[in-house]
Amino acid sequence: MSTKSSFDPYDSFKKYSEIWEKQINDFLFLLSNNNEFVKMSKAGNDTHSRYLEAFKKNQEAVAGVLNLPTKNDLANVTSLTIQTEEKIDSLEEQIWDIQDSLKSQSKEIESVIDVSKEIIKLTKQLKTELGKTKKELADSKNLKSELQEIRFELNKLNNLKEDIEILKSQFKNDHPIEPVLTGAGSTK
Repeated sequence: MSTKSSFDPYDSFKKYSEIWEKQINDFLFLLSNNNEFVKMSKAGNDTHSRYLEAFKKNQEAVAGVLNLPTKNDLANVTSLTIQTEEKIDSLEEQIWDIQDSLKSQSKEIESVIDVSKEIIKLTKQLKTELGKTKKELADSKNLKSELQEIRFELNKLNNLKEDIEILKSQFKNDHPIEPVLTGAGSTK
């Protein structure tokens, strides 16, 4: 068996890059340890930042004149779009809640309407029964008054009968009846 290893180009690239990284780090350490270099890089950074700020202002001025959107304009529009979408989502949720509450209220209203219909139906039945009861009550009052009249008439008849009996008894006492014999052909 052979112990030969195959050639790996990435392995050699890795070794060279590690060597370069170490050399660059050492060079940067030497430069950053130098006080004059730090002052010079600071002055260069300040000049560069002032140059970028002036360039940015000029770019915004030119974009304003040419009516072109800038990076800030796009950022503002993006934030406004996001806020608008959030508000729309919130409004949609509120609309859904309102729809749900309206559905539940409409169900409650339907049940109230059903109960009201039943109450109206019962009220109509009670009115018809009340009308029948009033008619029966009026008939019973008429019947009662007729019965009272009949009772009154019966009392009168009873009084008349008693008066006739009294008159009969007085008549018998005053005129005793004598038997009369009548024969055939007589006219008495």
